[in-house]
Amino acid sequence: MRKNSTKLIILAVIAIICMLLFAFYNIQGGFSYAFPKRLERLFAMVITGTAIAYATVAFQTVTHNRLLTPSVMGIDSMYEIVQTIIYFSLGSSSIFVVSRYLNFGVSIIAMVLFALVLYRFLFRADKHPIFLLLLAGMIIGTLLGSLVTFMQVIIDPVEYESLQARLFASFMNVKTELLFISAGIVILAFLYGTRILHKLDVMSLGRDNAINLGINYDKMVLRILILSSILIAVSTALVGPITFLGLIVSNLAYQYFATYKHWVLIVGASLISIIALVGGQFLVLHVFHLSTTISVIINFIGGLYFIYLLLKESRKAG
Repeated sequence: MRKNSTKLIILAVIAIICMLLFAFYNIQGGFSYAFPKRLERLFAMVITGTAIAYATVAFQTVTHNRLLTPSVMGIDSMYEIVQTIIYFSLGSSSIFVVSRYLNFGVSIIAMVLFALVLYRFLFRADKHPIFLLLLAGMIIGTLLGSLVTFMQVIIDPVEYESLQARLFASFMNVKTELLFISAGIVILAFLYGTRILHKLDVMSLGRDNAINLGINYDKMVLRILILSSILIAVSTALVGPITFLGLIVSNLAYQYFATYKHWVLIVGASLISIIALVGGQFLVLHVFHLSTTISVIINFIGGLYFIYLLLKESRKAG
């Protein structure tokens, strides 16, 4: 336990250093103007990082698979298709694009409703309902992705350029007016999430053991999946999709902390996520000079890490 506490302190110190560097390093254009802008971006990265970390660790606990993330259910694809439909049918001058509150609300509602409908039709009293859910999520996610690609091919080029800016995660143009709304939703989700951490510890033992220990397993799985969907929906609607971040931070937390306790894993994954986002954005600003985006870097590293994990699992199986 002491070792894990020490590791958490080390991660917290690194995260604070990254945040201080991002907030104060090489401020240009007037401190009174630039510093508040950096604080807004920093706030957005903390919200996004912690939301994705909690959602991914909780999701992997109920699926008992460390290679799966909530995006496999097609939530990211749902965000993309909502934005594409708006641009395709109404154009970039539509109220659904101009009003960030309306766009934010429509995106979150669509993503959460998509998850709820998926659970409603697939969560039955089957022997292994979760695998049916994941398979359907992968198929629907692929279908939605194909539909998005088709619509983007025939969309107006000017509208397409504007659409692309929304489909790549970026912290340079954070929707400031949405920060407090997002923070409120995430805080409420976390208040509930902290109450079920001990149940996640038990559920990691497997369905039969959890039921024997008094957990209403199917009910808790449904609640956790809905909670994960809300957190991913908020982070995606706020800054855009970051596909592989959850996979990276959750698996690094599993390797770094030798524990089953979810409060350690989630806090550790959240700190790693903040370090990755803040440190990565610092590199984008001061090393790459905005020649790329943080989502491109994370997805590139995450893709390589995902291949590594697949090869590692296949060797174990062999």
